[in-house]
Amino acid sequence: MSFNDLLNIGLMQGFAGLSLFAVLLLMGLGLAIIFGQMGVINMAHGEFMTIGAYTIFLGSTLAESISPGATAVYFPFAIVAAFLFAFAAGWFIEWSLIRHLYKRPLDTLLATWGVSLAMQQCFRTFIGPKEVSPTLPDWLLGSWAPAEGLDIPINGLFVLGLTALVTGGVLIALHRSRWGLRVRATVSNRVMANAIGIDTKKTDRLTFAIGCGIAGVAGAAFTTIGSTGPTSGSLYIVDAFLVVTFGGAASLLGTVVSAFGIAQTQSITEFFLSGSMAKMLTLSLIVLILMVRPQGLFASKVRR
Repeated sequence: MSFNDLLNIGLMQGFAGLSLFAVLLLMGLGLAIIFGQMGVINMAHGEFMTIGAYTIFLGSTLAESISPGATAVYFPFAIVAAFLFAFAAGWFIEWSLIRHLYKRPLDTLLATWGVSLAMQQCFRTFIGPKEVSPTLPDWLLGSWAPAEGLDIPINGLFVLGLTALVTGGVLIALHRSRWGLRVRATVSNRVMANAIGIDTKKTDRLTFAIGCGIAGVAGAAFTTIGSTGPTSGSLYIVDAFLVVTFGGAASLLGTVVSAFGIAQTQSITEFFLSGSMAKMLTLSLIVLILMVRPQGLFASKVRR
């Protein structure tokens, strides 16, 4: 095997890591907003990802039933629908359950774990226990060959572009919008934010719903690289918490850096080891780093 062949294999493996990075970052962004900004341990976060993935599947099924030509244009609209459905589900759960449990993180963990199990059962009952995959548009299929022997999947490029768009939108919203100003004020000093007229309860609800909506977009991205089942989201919840904890609970920059580091480490080690060994090695490295720096890579000072 020549050096060029090894280089191409390494580049393709690295790009596979970028695809995993995109999904982990979208999951981590939503969780960073909920966990890092609000202190809520949302164990049902993976199920909001599953809502987004099933939305893409249902959109694909609807497009095929309407017209074969509709499959070429349904995907962007289904991504928006995935965000809206997960947003609405998050809004309802925050209103009905989470708002009663603020400042009680262990209670939010137990409550959202129960919500997670209930949502998984709903998926099994109303959609089915088997894994499903949507029919992707033709423009998402195939690969791009920038050099001989180097094939980069087009769906991976699309997911990276979608991730960059969502990440940029979240950063702009947090630092350039009224919602972001309210969130930052509430995180900095909730009592003072209430005193100056900010409705912190409404801000919490909107923040939780937006975090869930971003998880729905992660589910939409996930459908381009894997099939969806009732427990698909739970496979990523541990990795998402690792991303947020490793990067720093209240740091979006840390979320981006840790998602990239975890995804690339796991992808590269999977080339030499089995998948389970790669995960174990990645987790061991994270634990060792957190022992030295328990506040994460980018710690933020927050007053409650």
